Amino acid sequence: MRAAEPVHADDETRILPSQADDGVVRRLRAAGCVFAEDEARLLRAQADGDLLDALVTRRVAGEPLEHVLGWAELAGVRVVVAPGVFVPRRRTTLMVEEATRLARAATAPRPVVVDLCCGTGAVGLVVALRTGDVELHAVDVDPAAVRCAQDNLARVGGRARTGDLTAGLPHELRGRVDVVVANVPYVPTDEVRLLPPESRLHEPVTAVDGGPDGLGLVRRVLSEAASWLARPGHVLVEVAAHQVPDAEQAARAADLVPRTVRDDDLDAVVLVASAR
Repeated sequence: MRAAEPVHADDETRILPSQADDGVVRRLRAAGCVFAEDEARLLRAQADGDLLDALVTRRVAGEPLEHVLGWAELAGVRVVVAPGVFVPRRRTTLMVEEATRLARAATAPRPVVVDLCCGTGAVGLVVALRTGDVELHAVDVDPAAVRCAQDNLARVGGRARTGDLTAGLPHELRGRVDVVVANVPYVPTDEVRLLPPESRLHEPVTAVDGGPDGLGLVRRVLSEAASWLARPGHVLVEVAAHQVPDAEQAARAADLVPRTVRDDDLDAVVLVASAR
């Protein structure tokens, strides 16, 4: 079972000593939940009685905590998460921070931001909230993800559509997009089996399998997105550190200028490919 990331609790929500050894915590610990106390607090905040027991049972059975709760957090923003939809990861905070900086620097009065392979729409949502007034569009091939994203993007007036990468975008955006964020799958096919069970069993394989070398979707995003960019305009994709040389080569092949942003604390690497 994948350990949930530690939750940042404030003084009002800290776990009381009397809660430390209760039945919920014991069940979660026995199932391998490293942060059992934090998870117990979150589950109690969601329900009590029989409903709490049902939620704990789902978690103990291996369902991701975020799916059980119905929400996840990215960069301090809570987003709706639905069963079967990819859960945003903490490392993607780096992409959010860099995309926000670029969106704020855009010359357009109302920057256009596009979130491809959007999943819950979390990346586009947080960029929009941090930037201010943006025109936000999100696309995913999975209808369940699109429904989830639309729920999240409604708060900033964004629009989520079903489609295969840029094929899901309205034609009038071509040449107007300031920032494209694409948290595409980049795990090589042969390594998907090594992922934690929570991801393998409860998230769509299309959200994690990046093809033979993990960069199949990365190459497609860079190639397709180039013609949609304004000048200046930028495409951001998350990759693994060892994939950087090949990802940079793919950006240059799309006539984009690559640079790499890293955060060792987050274990995150983001390729930024900019229009010439």
